[in-house]
Amino acid sequence: MDTGPGRGTATPELVLLASPRGWCAGVERAIKMVDQEIPGQRPVYMRHAIVHNDGVVRGLADRGVRTVEELDEIPAGATVVLSAHGSAPQVRPEAEQRGLSVVDATCPLVSKVHAEVRRFAAAGYTVAVVGHAGHVEVIATMGEAPESTVLVETVGDVGRLSPADPLRVAWVCQTTLSVTDAAEVVQALRSRFPDAIGPRTEDICYATTNRQDAVVALARRSDLVLVIGSGTSSNSRRLVERAREQGCRAELVDDHLAVPDAWLVGVRTVGLTSGASAPEHLVTAALAWFREQWGARVEEVEVTTEDVTFAVPPPRG
Repeated sequence: MDTGPGRGTATPELVLLASPRGWCAGVERAIKMVDQEIPGQRPVYMRHAIVHNDGVVRGLADRGVRTVEELDEIPAGATVVLSAHGSAPQVRPEAEQRGLSVVDATCPLVSKVHAEVRRFAAAGYTVAVVGHAGHVEVIATMGEAPESTVLVETVGDVGRLSPADPLRVAWVCQTTLSVTDAAEVVQALRSRFPDAIGPRTEDICYATTNRQDAVVALARRSDLVLVIGSGTSSNSRRLVERAREQGCRAELVDDHLAVPDAWLVGVRTVGLTSGASAPEHLVTAALAWFREQWGARVEEVEVTTEDVTFAVPPPRG
């Protein structure tokens, strides 16, 4: 196999690097909260993956942190970390009843959506949860008021809604949705139920919005967009979708090692970004690969500056 610049017929000359990209404030907070528990006197377990990135989860496993799906898989006396995506309200008391020490790493923006659901439900509204079936965040959000919530994935689902009172309909959104998809569903809700109300501020996470705006900017200038992230990551998959909506070829990869040469044939400009749960070292390695293999230059495309941080609770005694 040929090596070095110009290898085969692959021709990457320019890498457009998205900014913002990668870890959001909620993910950083969650990882730091797990770090505070290692090493400790208690074994540490995560109920569901702390974030949707396989590499991050494997890294924590190498440090002794086990991931489980149900609380009954955790021995009494251990520490359980609740994932950044949120948990239904009954999970924490159940964990405590089982003799577990609970660390709640729910992203504050997800907690905001939970509070909205409780507020709307208490006021007698049917709450349409705009999101994807089976997603951990959606399951947790609907768990806040099971009798008052209904999942709405598509515009078609809106037409099938049958609320007890059509004048009392509200909506909330999964934080990692495509901005475009969410807007279409919300508009359909407003059209069918003119009195429907939503949250005081947008549910779609600031990081989700910013990363989608950045990938759109890349796609308009690129022959190929690569999104570094796991297939389990909703926000990473949405980045691929947003790039493709611009008519640009886009692919989701775990890292640069998953990029076959065939993808780069005839490609001169590559857009590179990463999902909100993907660590920056994966991007750094990909940039080094493009520079070393093809001598590609790198240009950062900044669409906004992020300065959001979430406080990490102090270490427990």
